[in-house]
Amino acid sequence: MTVLSDPAHRLVVFAHGMESGPWGTKILALADVAKRMGFAVDSPDYSHTKDPHARVGQLLKQNPQSDCLVLAGSSMGGYVSAQACAGLKPAGLFLLAPALYYPGFEEEPADIPPICTVVHGWQDTVIPPASALRFAQTHPAELHLLDDAHRLIDSLPLIEALFERFLARVVAGR
Repeated sequence: MTVLSDPAHRLVVFAHGMESGPWGTKILALADVAKRMGFAVDSPDYSHTKDPHARVGQLLKQNPQSDCLVLAGSSMGGYVSAQACAGLKPAGLFLLAPALYYPGFEEEPADIPPICTVVHGWQDTVIPPASALRFAQTHPAELHLLDDAHRLIDSLPLIEALFERFLARVVAGR
């Protein structure tokens, strides 16, 4: 894919799930896609706390700056990324099985960017697929429901393609 602007001004910040770490399988795969697309990548370590609000606070305190900021999160990291949108104003938001509308994660996210993609598994027994549908209806987002479980590992090649398409849309400003 052709790089459309100066990569020094593009950044993807990943937020990992509650039980995973900052450079798990999905994040490593998506980071490779982002780098190929000319983005710098960051993945803070939130493993010191399982409190979703503390994780949002950590990301807001980090205050990543970029002309083209993208937030991406998986499970609890999806909640963290979505909640941080109000403070960080990203150009795009990419969510994998986001823990939204879940006990302890009830707050409605605000200021979701117009370029937003949600990927969720139909077989997810941790976060019901209905939460992804509710989010996509509330904040007009592109929604992909896949025949996969919560971790979405079986769908990783498709998710990589969806992430590349999403980043191209962010760069194009659509």
